[in-house]
Amino acid sequence: DSLNKRIVFVNLFYSKLFESPFDFEQQESIELDRDKVFYAKNISELEEKWRLLFKYRVMLLIANKQKKQNDAIARNDTAYVSKTFAKMEIEARAKVKKDYDDWFYRLSKVNRVERQTIFINSLIRIYDPHTEFYPPKEKKNFDIRMSGQLEGIGAQLSQANMYIKVAEIIVGSASWRQGELESGDVILKVAQADGEPVDVVDMKLSDAVQLIRGKKGTEVRLTVKKRDGEIKVISIIRDVVLISATFAKSSLLKLSTNNDKYGYIYLPKFYADFKNPSARHASSDVAAEIEKLKKDNIKGLILDLRNNGGGSLQDAIDMAGLFIPEGPIVQVKSRNAEPYVFNDKDARVQWDGPLIILVNTNSASASEILAAAMQDYNRAIIIGSKSTYGKGTVQRVINFDNVLNKSYADLKPLGAIKLTTQKFYRINGGATQKRGVIPDIIFPDNYDYIEVGEKELDFVIPWDEIEASTYEKVNSVTNKKRLVKKSQKRINTNPEFRLIDQKAQRTKELQGLSFYSLHFITYFANKEKRENEAKLFENIFSKETGVEVFSLSVDAEKFSTDSIQLGKTEKWHKALKKDAYLFEALHVIIKM
Repeated sequence: DSLNKRIVFVNLFYSKLFESPFDFEQQESIELDRDKVFYAKNISELEEKWRLLFKYRVMLLIANKQKKQNDAIARNDTAYVSKTFAKMEIEARAKVKKDYDDWFYRLSKVNRVERQTIFINSLIRIYDPHTEFYPPKEKKNFDIRMSGQLEGIGAQLSQANMYIKVAEIIVGSASWRQGELESGDVILKVAQADGEPVDVVDMKLSDAVQLIRGKKGTEVRLTVKKRDGEIKVISIIRDVVLISATFAKSSLLKLSTNNDKYGYIYLPKFYADFKNPSARHASSDVAAEIEKLKKDNIKGLILDLRNNGGGSLQDAIDMAGLFIPEGPIVQVKSRNAEPYVFNDKDARVQWDGPLIILVNTNSASASEILAAAMQDYNRAIIIGSKSTYGKGTVQRVINFDNVLNKSYADLKPLGAIKLTTQKFYRINGGATQKRGVIPDIIFPDNYDYIEVGEKELDFVIPWDEIEASTYEKVNSVTNKKRLVKKSQKRINTNPEFRLIDQKAQRTKELQGLSFYSLHFITYFANKEKRENEAKLFENIFSKETGVEVFSLSVDAEKFSTDSIQLGKTEKWHKALKKDAYLFEALHVIIKM
């Protein structure tokens, strides 16, 4: 209630702060680090805090406009229409006001349940950073993120003040196949088959989404306003929408100096649909990609887990089993209980050749379990930043509806809680919690000099260790010390990696920058200085490295008639050719 009252109060006065031009000749300043500022003591101080914030936001836009104008003048661009500072200030002020009008509008649509969710989570996160309450709507979104699929029309939506707009149509989805719904369309009403249309103007985006989503095979009718003003009713039969960016994909790699081809699999997350065992799972998809790669006679395999935040524990265990005959993969321990060891019980090995796993600071949870197991077995060389994320805890999702007494059935749905119940331990006994996995070969990283990962979170669970499991090393990497030494020498002498290190040091310097002058000339001069310094790093990894990239034989044949998929693949391959980390990984795997 106090928060709602304060929102209403600020809503009453904030608009008047945009009525007059801001004076950027005054020697004022603003501190943006919330830990360094105090709450307002009175109403006038509160208004002043908002005024300075708005002035800062307007100044950012003016600075960008001024920079663009200066560049146009420098290149003698006669097509560019110059503007006075006063004109730029008027435009910037109007834009910032509109942004805050939209923001306050969205705040007005936050309901009591959402406020309660924020309050509940602020309490339970005191115990650890990963325990979280999901109200019913957010539980559905969590399931979608885990499975990589949902049932609906396949359109990404956005909210522009009172209106729900189509931002993007997902390729291959029901909307894409139907063909009438387009990016930029405004959705006015939603009807279920022949049911009465529901007006979604002035409706919160999340509520409108719930009306539009639905079971595969059911009909939804959208009343939309086209860009040309035409009002049209569009009927779409819902279908399963696969979020393709979630799933594993592979390519063939080689160096121009070597004729052998190597497999590359990119896995963005350990996805699984816990409600549908027959749906796509990360481990089975990776196994399928390996089989496809083997048909192209690869000599080694690179599994890319960079920026993979984890997901399904079972899929991490099953995936580890693709590379070793059998044995323990990870230990899991509950409070006041003996550790439980998860084993790979399948003696079959999907890939027994050279293996590299790429990780970085954002590789977490299931990614760390797989990387740690392969490192402990000496089955692979782990390459990445100085450590992985360090999330070594297990969460269990408890649906409150499943534990509710039948006499309270009318209260459903109640949502769910993601509760931290256990901790991961490597088979060597050490936890991945907080410390992460230390790669065998360490690359320079943008975050080398700042605290990132689990250890920077509030109320983080500490690192510890338990007894090691009984396991026998595979020892398929027989020349690791020599490979690591030669790789680190190449990395240390690579000019682009040296630039990454310099950029990381600069990131450390800029991280503490939170105090800004609101005197425009002073701010703009400092901005120009920072941007000129940043130019040194603009072209890092912008050139092709010498990595040659090919589609798998089976995929090349399939994509040849699909222009959209072919375009996506070409864009991905272009990025891989510029990936210096991948270039170095290829050098290592060739010598394995």
